[in-house]
Amino acid sequence: MQDDVEFPPQSDPAIPEPEHGTVRMARDLEAVYDVPVTVSAVLGKATMQVSQLLKLGRGAVVELDRKLGEAIDIYVNNRLVARGEVVMVDDNRLGVTMTEIVKAERSN
Repeated sequence: MQDDVEFPPQSDPAIPEPEHGTVRMARDLEAVYDVPVTVSAVLGKATMQVSQLLKLGRGAVVELDRKLGEAIDIYVNNRLVARGEVVMVDDNRLGVTMTEIVKAERSN
């Protein structure tokens, strides 16, 4: 029996192994890394008549279709991609933390 047998390193089952072609796909995506996209976080929506809109003034409150604490919608280029929560970034800035990625159904 030999004592100098080498075994391959054990992989951590918690860390998924990269799939074949993953590195190549990442390299292919580098071409679009600098393409700007518009990210929007929508707190809620309201529908009203133009006459109601024209009556709004400073201090008017427009009731939205969301409840306090309910997740907000996050859009990238007008496509819903995630839901999240509003967070304070610093004393006077807001941010959004993503809590759920929305899987888009594609019709091909």
